Amino acid sequence: MNYSLINTTENFVELAPAWNALLAEGVANLPFLRHEYLLAWWDSLGGGEWDTGELAIIVAHRDDELIGIAPLFSTRHAGTQKLLFLGSVEISDFLDFIVPEKDLAEFIHGLLDYLDAHDTLSWDALDLQNLIEGSASLTFLEEEAKSRGWGFEQETLQPAPYLKLPDNFDDYLMGIKKKQRHEIRRKMRRAEADEREVTWYIVDDPEKLDKNIEACCQLMAQDPAKQAFLTGLMKSQMKATIYAAFEAGWLQLAFLEVDGEKAAGYLNFDYGNRIWVYNSGMDMKFRDLSAGWVLLGHLLQWATENGRAEFDFMRGDERYKYKFGGVDRFVVRAVISK
Repeated sequence: MNYSLINTTENFVELAPAWNALLAEGVANLPFLRHEYLLAWWDSLGGGEWDTGELAIIVAHRDDELIGIAPLFSTRHAGTQKLLFLGSVEISDFLDFIVPEKDLAEFIHGLLDYLDAHDTLSWDALDLQNLIEGSASLTFLEEEAKSRGWGFEQETLQPAPYLKLPDNFDDYLMGIKKKQRHEIRRKMRRAEADEREVTWYIVDDPEKLDKNIEACCQLMAQDPAKQAFLTGLMKSQMKATIYAAFEAGWLQLAFLEVDGEKAAGYLNFDYGNRIWVYNSGMDMKFRDLSAGWVLLGHLLQWATENGRAEFDFMRGDERYKYKFGGVDRFVVRAVISK
């Protein structure tokens, strides 16, 4: 493989078609690795999470064929010059390299050789966060680091519950605990029988997207922690992400309405035959209706009826994820130091 450095936004932009085509064949086909997602992230450095950074994307070719991408950027953090995944850390639940599984070992071997020998790309640590436990990248990174006499540390960060979906909603309900099954059914039936008009929908009209994005942010902001999170720059970042996902066809922005008023919203990604639950918001005045639970029930039913294989609640150990059948897996951090 021949390796080269991409360190300008212009060249990053030009990679879009080849980038997404390779990702579709990659060992980790994640929405957070899509070119349009990471370009939006780079435009604001994660909604202001990072003050400074320089692109350090490493691409590998075999002849003229793109074989692998290490989507990295360089920054100084805690007194150390680091290389991190684009998308790190707070708003991208899962990250990894972009390379087919059959080429992964060779790609990582060559990548570390390239990073070690590069004249101008200085770094003290390769700090790779939000890898999904069991990622094949972790095994090869550890082997390659130790073979060079470099340091390797792995740390478990947090759970990321998910569940595998059966072919229909009834089978899904039968697969979770009896108490929770009855609770979900009861709340959905109560909403259906409510004297108010209770409806739900997935946004599909581009002309209404802006209005619905604002509504989603307003629902999120009813949670004090999310309100603090939604700074002006972070809100712009979120809007850019939503637009990018909508235009690329993998956005699932859904709302539950009560008499035409938005009671709950879910910002999800519908990507790779699974639903990825990215964020949500509720209007607490509709607490009596359990609006969030009802909307989530409808989204799970939609996912089973439309053949989605998994429902990924992503990072965080919120109780509702387990009540809806979520099973833990974890995201980890791998740090390589020379």
